[in-house]
Amino acid sequence: MNKDILTKEVQDFIINYSEDVSKLAFAGSPFEAIPVHELIQQIESRRKSKKKLPLWYTKNAIYYPAKIHIEQTSSEITAKYKASLIQCKSLADITGGFGVDSYYFSQNIDTLHHFEKNYLLSNIAKHNFNVLGSKTIKCFHVDGLQAVSKRRYNIIYADPSRRHDSKGKVFFLSDCEPNIPENLKYLLKQCDKILIKTSPMLDITVGLKELKYVFQIHIVAVNNEVKELLWLLDKEFDGKTKIKTVNFRKEETEIFEFNSGDIEISNYDLPKKYLYEPNAAIMKSGGFGLLSNRFKIKKLEMSSHLFSSDQIIDFPGRRFQINKIVPYHKKDLKKDLKNRKANITTRNFSETVASLKKRWKIIDGGNDYLFFTTLEDKQKVILECTKI
Repeated sequence: MNKDILTKEVQDFIINYSEDVSKLAFAGSPFEAIPVHELIQQIESRRKSKKKLPLWYTKNAIYYPAKIHIEQTSSEITAKYKASLIQCKSLADITGGFGVDSYYFSQNIDTLHHFEKNYLLSNIAKHNFNVLGSKTIKCFHVDGLQAVSKRRYNIIYADPSRRHDSKGKVFFLSDCEPNIPENLKYLLKQCDKILIKTSPMLDITVGLKELKYVFQIHIVAVNNEVKELLWLLDKEFDGKTKIKTVNFRKEETEIFEFNSGDIEISNYDLPKKYLYEPNAAIMKSGGFGLLSNRFKIKKLEMSSHLFSSDQIIDFPGRRFQINKIVPYHKKDLKKDLKNRKANITTRNFSETVASLKKRWKIIDGGNDYLFFTTLEDKQKVILECTKI
């Protein structure tokens, strides 16, 4: 850490610099003791923290790592949610990183050990914890996987990172560092429970095959974008895994939960007055088959994952009023689609959004929503809707 960055003069410069950093790169650093690349790092990472980490952003004398660490860390909203799942006296964060998760875990924990192999990142986290007034976190510049062998904890937390990006969107936990499946037996000897955060790209079925003793999976989304999967493990557990989906929205928090293996009963029918699209967390969970029975609504088709009803209901997802149902016959659609401004969604449809926009010269935006989908009788239709 370059401690000259923490002087008031430099901090004021970082906070007040509003121009493009490329201009600063060309002009050079105005401070003799601080290379321009270090100054740019502070400015860029602080800017990235504005919405994601408002507590850090509004505090003076926060030291920022490279922006990739800000991009990879939990947001405040997801870190607070993780902390709400934890009730214990001692926790080991074996992949400490920038320390956002550790900070929120520490609010209700007597002892928290933050382990981080990267020496600079460990020191940055330690400095920021002091700035934030945290009293219960101890930082160690060591390999957390090895460090937990020295004592026992109530909970071990890990946020494994990808070792490479060559295997596409669906990957294995064993492709991550640390390799949790390989070390699961060892880790469970050192704690009562394990909490693992993974990328939303991880396939839930694959994760359940790699892990054991998973008693809860939490799928966390913010504004309908899945941000992370949380896996809670207890070696004493032997039963059905509880799956909970959470979607944080500005107006409310949408929650839907079920147990793995719950019987899915879907009732099908033609579109009614209102249309429902499950939120991204539910779609990720695979629990959409339970929605028809749970909310007393009809599914349009087995693979469409769209639902309908005559009466409007509260629903964990987007709601629309169906204004018009148009059969998808390409010869007769010019007056309905050509040069139209609308928001397009496809569900179980043979053409992509991109190809439909190109074919009909549709412009993104506006108040109209067009769902291109297939009904139970295999008829392709366009549902013209208004968002509720």
